[in-house]
Amino acid sequence: MSEQGTETRWNGTRVRLLAGDITQVSVDAVVNAANSALAGGGGVDGAIHAAAGPGAMAQLRERYDGCPAGSAVITDAGNLPARHIVHAVGPIWQGGGHDEAALLRGAYEASLDLVSEAGDRSVAFAAISCGVYGYPLDEAAAEAVNAVRQWLSAHPDNGIEDIIWVLRGADVMAAFRGALHPTATDTA
Repeated sequence: MSEQGTETRWNGTRVRLLAGDITQVSVDAVVNAANSALAGGGGVDGAIHAAAGPGAMAQLRERYDGCPAGSAVITDAGNLPARHIVHAVGPIWQGGGHDEAALLRGAYEASLDLVSEAGDRSVAFAAISCGVYGYPLDEAAAEAVNAVRQWLSAHPDNGIEDIIWVLRGADVMAAFRGALHPTATDTA
């Protein structure tokens, strides 16, 4: 990647940031920022369901009766250039005093558990809870990056070779770049 601060390696896994459309990225698993009803919605959730086609939603309805914040479920990817969609439910921001950080970490950890269990080697994450759920970008990015780093450290034989955050907007990219390389933003 040409943009500085958008790639690193943790425990042998390449971790990178990519500006773009998550529905166009060819990976084994796409992690959707889902709602707890698993009912589809707007933003990235709506875009992923539209691109995947009706099969993913049909699987959600057949297999699951919702999904609480801090966890995730998995379906086939339908028409996406992927094998699976992991539907991760992050928290709605309520000021930070309602376990939002733990729930956000849980959504990332549960997603990685499912990706690893499915034998997927590459995964693209959306910025969970950063859209209509209102999680402050810098805090969400720090929680996300730390959750993934800690999960990789705790699961050294996970089989995942490539983790990508596919992000939209300069502000989201800047927040994740700062979290990925915190010392790069410390210079003033």
